[in-house]
Amino acid sequence: MTLSQHSPASSAAAVPVPCPEDAALADPLDAMAETIDRAAHAAVAHLTGGLAPTGLSQAFTDWAVHLAASPGKNVQLAGKAMRKWSRFLEFAGRTMLDGRGGSTCIEPLPQDRRFAAPEWHALPFNLIQQGFLLQQQWWHNATTGVPGVSRHHEQVVEFATRQVLDMVSPANFIATNPVVLKKTMETGGANLAEGLGNFLEDWQREATGQPPKGAEAFVPGRTVAITPGRVVCRNRLMELIQYEPRTGTVHPEPVLIVPAWIMKYYILDLSPENSLVRHLTDQGFTVFMISWLNPTAADRDLSIDDYRTLGVGAALDAIGAIVPDRKVHATGYCLGGTLLSIAAATMARDGDDRLGSVSLFAGQSDFEEAGELTLFISESQVRFLEDLMWAQGTLDSRQMAGAFELLRSNDLVWSRLVHSYLMGERAPMSDLMAWNADATRMPARMHSEYLRRLFLQNDFSEGRFEVDGRPIALTDIRAPIFCVGTEHDHVAPWRSVFKIQLFSDADVTFVLASGGHNVGIVAPPSNPKARYRILEKKEQAPYVDPDTWLEQAERRQGSWWGAWTDWLAARSAGERVAPPAFGNAAAGYPPLGDAPGTYVLQK
Repeated sequence: MTLSQHSPASSAAAVPVPCPEDAALADPLDAMAETIDRAAHAAVAHLTGGLAPTGLSQAFTDWAVHLAASPGKNVQLAGKAMRKWSRFLEFAGRTMLDGRGGSTCIEPLPQDRRFAAPEWHALPFNLIQQGFLLQQQWWHNATTGVPGVSRHHEQVVEFATRQVLDMVSPANFIATNPVVLKKTMETGGANLAEGLGNFLEDWQREATGQPPKGAEAFVPGRTVAITPGRVVCRNRLMELIQYEPRTGTVHPEPVLIVPAWIMKYYILDLSPENSLVRHLTDQGFTVFMISWLNPTAADRDLSIDDYRTLGVGAALDAIGAIVPDRKVHATGYCLGGTLLSIAAATMARDGDDRLGSVSLFAGQSDFEEAGELTLFISESQVRFLEDLMWAQGTLDSRQMAGAFELLRSNDLVWSRLVHSYLMGERAPMSDLMAWNADATRMPARMHSEYLRRLFLQNDFSEGRFEVDGRPIALTDIRAPIFCVGTEHDHVAPWRSVFKIQLFSDADVTFVLASGGHNVGIVAPPSNPKARYRILEKKEQAPYVDPDTWLEQAERRQGSWWGAWTDWLAARSAGERVAPPAFGNAAAGYPPLGDAPGTYVLQK
């Protein structure tokens, strides 16, 4: 039962039953009005990239009205402006005397690398960047701490203002970027000519639907996603890949990986040296991987429950036929982790004990602290996206990618544009970058349910999420849990991922890995910069908050992949056995073709 449905008793109590005369007088324009509104919203959404202008205007109105009604805050801001001007003028005076100004009057934030080059410390560019940073700090003060503004609106205004400031940063313009000017003088303007060529090529590729330059070198089945395997199950929503063993014997329990439907699975099977699947098979595990369908408008009515039953459920049924009488180590990445948590909680409620363990990589179960991504989630924004998906049947990957890029606009947008179009330098394409450009769509119904029931209403962690008419709860899961968060995750902040320990009564081993949402997970043993922290909480142990956990967790150099495979091996039921055959034709699961299958190739 969905949230929009109610029992007959409750409906009768809450809503008066109309008399026949009232029913006959129903306004015939109701349906037409809704259609017109939805079509209008969808048209606007195409122009705004799916962002609702009403939500933004509400936030700024809330901020502006309360700021105007707060004379004390205005006096405070005026005082801050005067002090910043005084600091700037003092710095400018020192700079005019010695050419450098000695110490700066403000330092960039640790993650801000725009002004790291030494050229920014020479006249007049040190004045330009210091003035910009002081202005940026003042606007942060102006958009936060205004009495009466709702927390959500405050965050939206601060975020939007930061985006505007990032757009007009002196680093983004030829005349105010000393690094670009130096390159221009050294090359006689060749960098600008090269940058123009890069811009025109990127524009042409975007207009014609082609992938970024260099992505053609990373093709699934040729250079990435090449770990040998077979497709052993296919339905209307997924293909299940069983991978070829690389050892003479294997651990008895197979591993099932559930990737997010927002991405193609092969982020976990990139080049051989970056492949988690290959690492698992090298360590003697039998690995199964779900490869999701790339939905079209015809799949608009696929639901979250369809992903649970046709995805996780169907995969477990197939694995049970191929490797009978064995527990399964189920693993979910990102939204795949959320889906796996829903499936595991449902199985636990219903007495299904096929899972030997549950591993969650950057997968959230609670969305109350889901980072800046929550700025894009409000009733206004969700309804706006629903109207867009009503018109399209799906949410296009490009319409969602813009929101993710805004979360790290300095790194993902402006820095890239400066290097490509002003410096004339293209960053070399990598397997991870090529994968990131190979995105998927999301069915309208499923994505609406995800945004409303999980993100907006947080039903899962609060015990209101129903499967087959009955609620499920994370506390029902008794299988041990291995959970990974990453330090700089802008999609699933690690403190949000960490909250699995609040809602689970099982043994939980939590890992905090270096890197971000993708790089922190794709962290092969060959990566010399990889590091992580790890700490296990036993079933009966008291809860430890994130800050205390940081102090207590063991610090390790290297990849967390080894710690995970050791954790899986320690939960094996017995001696290693001969690898299973591909599929089980007698049980209805014959091999259907070689990996990577067909769904991953869908555009």
